[in-house]
Amino acid sequence: MFNLNTLVRPNILALEAYSSARDEFSGSEGIFLDANENPFGNLNRYPDPLQKELKQKLSAIKSVDTGNIFTGNGSDEAIDLCFRIFCKPGKDKALIFTPTYGMYEVSANVNNIELIKVELDSNFQIDSDTAKDALEDNMIKLIFICSPNNPTGNTINNVEDIVKSFNGIVVVDEAYADFSNTSLIDKIDVYPNLIILQTLSKSWGLAAARIGIAFASADIIKLFNKVKPPYNISRLNYTAAVDALDKLEIYKLQKSTIISEREKLTAALANLPMVKKVYPSQANFLLIQVTDADKIYNALAAKNIIIRNRNKVVNNCLRISVGTPQENQELVAALKTIES
Repeated sequence: MFNLNTLVRPNILALEAYSSARDEFSGSEGIFLDANENPFGNLNRYPDPLQKELKQKLSAIKSVDTGNIFTGNGSDEAIDLCFRIFCKPGKDKALIFTPTYGMYEVSANVNNIELIKVELDSNFQIDSDTAKDALEDNMIKLIFICSPNNPTGNTINNVEDIVKSFNGIVVVDEAYADFSNTSLIDKIDVYPNLIILQTLSKSWGLAAARIGIAFASADIIKLFNKVKPPYNISRLNYTAAVDALDKLEIYKLQKSTIISEREKLTAALANLPMVKKVYPSQANFLLIQVTDADKIYNALAAKNIIIRNRNKVVNNCLRISVGTPQENQELVAALKTIES
């Protein structure tokens, strides 16, 4: 039977969270002499540490209770918190399926957590038998699954089976889920070991604002809020996020345009002699296998068209973000001038 407290580091269970001045008084009116702020200016006050308005808007859009929502300084903050809360440095382990998002490994290394890597199969899916063998290691406390996966772009199958069978924490990173219309967010009440990560960086167009979101059981969210810094989102970024969430029609239009352009770009790239394969994508980018990744990357960079060279991660592959219609046309035109 799943018991969250057995997974949490003892020092985190015993931790007394920092109580900021704005935790003790949450009103918006009054003479504020409690937080050692400068009394002058427009940005002189600390932001709301509870981020109430942002969580209320996310709650309405995602149909999730505010008590099941954590908002942080990008998804990277939530990733780091998972290691800090659930894994004892130098003792516990975490597992990822490769190739995948590189910050899982960086954060594991920062927190001195051994990272077990299990390769995805030739279709970039999890091999159930291989995963089962790896999970026999009872020191693994944390699993990260990116779906749709970065850099491959595909949705990962059988994720729910792993959540059901694993007695530790499963983090499903859905940074690109809005482009696939698939999500396990409605399962957080079913599986107490499930954490869903999403972001406003991709489909909402707020990469510069660094707003990451975790959806999980209320008990896990309480742990996140207990460990996070009190003012982890600046007021400027907070305001940008709240404003964006009020503009649903713009979000829907931009998302629809990106998906449409993704399909057009897929077809155009597939017709180029240098492109050996365009991998199916449910994200806002494409992974393509080419004749010579390094050469093509450098040739495009010389034309001030910057893509991502993933040759060291997936042999002879490039990752291309879907741009505006004009940017995508210029990319294809530039590729046509490069000898394959």
